[in-house]
Parts: sequence; C-alpha cells; structure tokens
Amino acid sequence: MPKQKREATLLEAFIPIIFLTVLLFINVGIFGDASLDGSNQMVLILSASVAAVIALKLGYRWLEIRDGMIKTINSAMPSILILFLIGSLAGSWMLSGIVPAMIYYGLQLLNPTMFLFAACVVCSVVSLATGSSWTTSATVGIALIGIGRAMGFHDGVVAGAVLSGAYFGDKMSPLSDTTNLAPAMAGTDIFTHIRYMFLTTFPSISITLIIFLFIGFTNGTDIKLTGTQEILSAIESKFYLSPLLFVVPAVMVYMIYRKVAAIPVMFTATILGLLFALVFQRNIIEEVSGYTGAYWQVLFAGSMKALYGKIYITTNNETVNELLISKGMAGMLNTTWLIFTAMIFGGVMECSGMLKKIADSILSFAKSTGSLIASTASTCIFFNLTASDQYLAIVVPGRMYVDVYRDRKLAPENLSRTLEDSGTVTSVLVPWNSCGAFHSSVLAVSPLDFIPYCFFNIISPVMTMVYGFLNIKIKKLVEGGDQQ
Repeated sequence: MPKQKREATLLEAFIPIIFLTVLLFINVGIFGDASLDGSNQMVLILSASVAAVIALKLGYRWLEIRDGMIKTINSAMPSILILFLIGSLAGSWMLSGIVPAMIYYGLQLLNPTMFLFAACVVCSVVSLATGSSWTTSATVGIALIGIGRAMGFHDGVVAGAVLSGAYFGDKMSPLSDTTNLAPAMAGTDIFTHIRYMFLTTFPSISITLIIFLFIGFTNGTDIKLTGTQEILSAIESKFYLSPLLFVVPAVMVYMIYRKVAAIPVMFTATILGLLFALVFQRNIIEEVSGYTGAYWQVLFAGSMKALYGKIYITTNNETVNELLISKGMAGMLNTTWLIFTAMIFGGVMECSGMLKKIADSILSFAKSTGSLIASTASTCIFFNLTASDQYLAIVVPGRMYVDVYRDRKLAPENLSRTLEDSGTVTSVLVPWNSCGAFHSSVLAVSPLDFIPYCFFNIISPVMTMVYGFLNIKIKKLVEGGDQQ
C-alpha cells in the first residue's frame, strides 16, 4: 500500500536550500571562478539527492520524483537548443569580423570630455555583441581601467561604468545565457522577454548614463588615447572592416521585429555570418583552420571550427588577442550542464511541493502585484547573496513563482523581466558571488570600491519594483491565455 503523502514543513522545505547554499559557499571559496566548471553542478546533484530523500519521507514514490525531474528538464529544452545555436552564432560572427567591427567602431565613441559615459556605452556595445559581461570586463574593461587611471579617475568609478555597460549588454543581448535562461524559467520566448525588459531597462541605463555624464563633466580631465589607438590599429590590421558587415545584425533585428521564432533567427544569422566570412575574411578562416589540404578544405575546416569549438585570432596586441576568442557550440556545454543539474534540483523541489511551501510562506506577505514583484526581486537577490551564483538566482525563483504569476493572471514576461532585473544584474554586487569575485579579480579593483558606482545594477531591481507598485506596463493574461 502506497505511503500516505503529507505536506512538507517550512523547515523541511528549506533544508535542501540551506544545504545547497552552504555547499556553494564552500565551493566558491575553494574553486573560485572554476566552480562553474563542474563543482557547482555536482553540488546541485547532491542537493537534489537531499531533496529526494526528504520527498521520499513525505510519501512520494521514486518514479514521481524522477518524472518531476524529467518534466523540468524538458521545460528548459528550447533554451538549451538556443544556447547551442548562440555558441555557433558567436563563432561565425567573430570569424566574419562582425563582432570585431562592433568593438572597433564602438571604441571610437570615446571622447576626452565624456570618458565615463563613453566607457559605459562602449562596454554596452561589446557586451551586446558578445552576450558576455565577463568577456567585456576581461578585455575592453581592463583597457578602460588603465585609460581612466591615466585621466585621474578613481578605479572604482571607472569599474562601475564598465560593469554598468557590461551588464546592460549582457542583460539585453540575445546571445547571453541569462537572457535565454530567464524566459525559459518563466515560460515565454526570448524576444518577447527582451522587448518587455526594455521598458524597465531603458530608464535604468538612461539614469545611469546621466549620472556618469555628471561625474565626467565635474571631475574629468584630458584622456590619453594611446592604448585605445593600439587596439584599433590591431583590429584594423587583421580584419576587413566596413559598415557592410552590419547587414547581418540588421537582418537579425528585422527578423526579430517580424516576430520570427528564435531558433530560425539564430540559425539564419549564423549562416549569414559564415557567408560574410567567406566573402570578407578568408585570411581569418585560413588562420583558424589549422588545415593544410586543398583550399576549399581549409575554408571548410576553419568554418566548422568556428561553429563548434574554440578559435583564437592573434594580433600584435595582447588585449585584442584576449578579445578575439570564441568558444563555439562547445563553449555552451558548461552552461547546459548547469541548467540540467539545476532543473534536476528544481524538479525534485517542485514535484514534492517544497518550492510551493516556501513560495506560499513568502506570498503570504505579497497581497498586491507590486508586493509580488518585490518579493520575486528580493528572492533573486537573496539567492545571489546566499547561493553565490546568478544562474541559481534566476532558476530557483523562476521555478518558485511561475505558477503564482499564472494564477494571478500575470503574463510570464512579468516574471522573466523581474528575474533579469534583479537576478542577473545584482550578482556583481556580491563580493563572494562568482560574478563579483570574477570582475574584482580581472579589473584588479576591490568590490567595495566599485559597488557604489555600479549604478545600473543598483537601479534595475529598484526600477522593476517601482513599475510593479505603480502598475506601470504590467501585462495581464486574459481568457484562453492570450495577453493584453
């Protein structure tokens, strides 16, 4: 006779979360940035095991628990497919010179009288092009820190401008893993998510840029652009650079505007990138191919390597060399691995009712739409503080609140926007979070120095709460699931 099921107590529901938090804290302390290479994934598996033991004690059968894990993994499959395509797209856009051209023209926005403003804009452009705040910080960010120091700016304020721009681009780029992860957790598509997120992100970045303009005009001095010119020269010497290269991003934007599904858009942009590489950058394809056969075989090998694996494009400038690296589809495997294991953990917590128990306890204080959004944002920040990982700050609250938003007739993009406005951008504000530790290390600036100047990261969660409490652009569900 099957064991009678019972509801988890709040303590029982929190045990796997506490276990996960403690182990992740230890993990980051021991492995640092390398914790994303597999140890965090194993912690999620161990935490799922703890949750499964509690679920069995609550009367759930193993097959029910397993089916719960499979169900949540299946819900993330569209996001995983897009992630793989993003890896290939990034490779083809690097090979074709599209990303280098974006960086090249973006860097020329630097103006001696508006350095902080320009630094934020440049990092926004680079991060939009690459989909990675980490890449932006570790390349252009380092150069901008050096230039800002030569100007006489405090390292902290320059790092704040770099990170504000880097996280704006990371948050809004369809190439970003978190930009794909948030809508996958909430149950919407990436382009609906980006369009809806723009409503809160545009005011946040506008306020940020105004603040940096004020600081720049108040404290700025003349800039020495020697380092920047070397970067521009290195890119110019390697690639054919022309506004023609922006035809591919323009086609992608047009397809997004026409509401074409994400996977066909990504695939088309990838193939167009390869075609442009074959037309404009054959020397680059030859360089990365590492093949010595017939010419067509060399081109084929170089193109394939850019799509599936890691490629290096070398110049006479070490900073540029660090920037001109793409990991292809294989570079998405760790993120995919993390998503799988997070879904396993979330699946056990969800099917056993433990997530619902925690959510119900929090929601007892969230009577209005504004308080619900504030609770969601606070939960994301809580996980950034305790779990030390921005992915978990999106995944776990996403699984916790998805049904609540639906029950309250709120469109899923309300949830996905809140997850990114608070989960993605606040990760860098936590010194022991993997993101805070990484950026502090590569920029060689203490988190306590740059946190007060990460204006975009501070304003974003506040903005999403304000929208919630004032009922601004809160999309509702109507009968039949259509949105209004």
